[in-house]
Amino acid sequence: MTDGFSVPGAAAAGSLAASIARVTEIAGRLGLSPGEVFDAHQLSEASGVPADVVVALLDGRPAGEPDLQARFLQRFGLLRRTRLKPNGRRYTQQEIADGAGMSRQQAGALIHGDRRPTMEHCDAIQRFFRVHAGFLTAADPDALSTALQQTEQRLLQDYAGEGDPLERLLQDHGVRGIAWRAAQLPTDKHRDKVTEWLDLLLETVKPAPKPAESANPAESDGPKQTET
Repeated sequence: MTDGFSVPGAAAAGSLAASIARVTEIAGRLGLSPGEVFDAHQLSEASGVPADVVVALLDGRPAGEPDLQARFLQRFGLLRRTRLKPNGRRYTQQEIADGAGMSRQQAGALIHGDRRPTMEHCDAIQRFFRVHAGFLTAADPDALSTALQQTEQRLLQDYAGEGDPLERLLQDHGVRGIAWRAAQLPTDKHRDKVTEWLDLLLETVKPAPKPAESANPAESDGPKQTET
């Protein structure tokens, strides 16, 4: 144990390789290409592992391993960027402190790296952001393997015909990817621009309205002849 963290074991690589193999096999059965299931940005958001490290690990290349403090700060920062409030804004330092049951000063010290977190801190933050246990602490290969296990479960549901229609819609139309990219923009003003652009695009692709049909079928057949 080191400052409340458990030092990761050496079995992560084997676990990750097995997860990759299973996801690849199921994706093949569904007719999906590797690019459709191994999206580095989506896996990064799900696992907390930087996208470039995700790519390296998927390729079987060593990507190094940050120390425990650096890993915590990197993943905490990712949570703050990607797990937003319903209005699209980031949670404030005070909101995180209140939700995680700590003082604002404690939350600030953890955010800025002035204090090393304990397991209690990590558990509270993970619960607040509704991510799985170990999100802030797991070694990169372990974290990526966990994210791929979630992908595997979704693929198995689709393979069994039990997939959520809304979830399939989000995936088929790239909605998650668009939302993730918009979330990376630095200010609300930038995100408002994306919304404005999408509204304009929707206006340009709306189908033309159909001509109104007459309520009286006889009116469309020309003047009615008078009987004699």
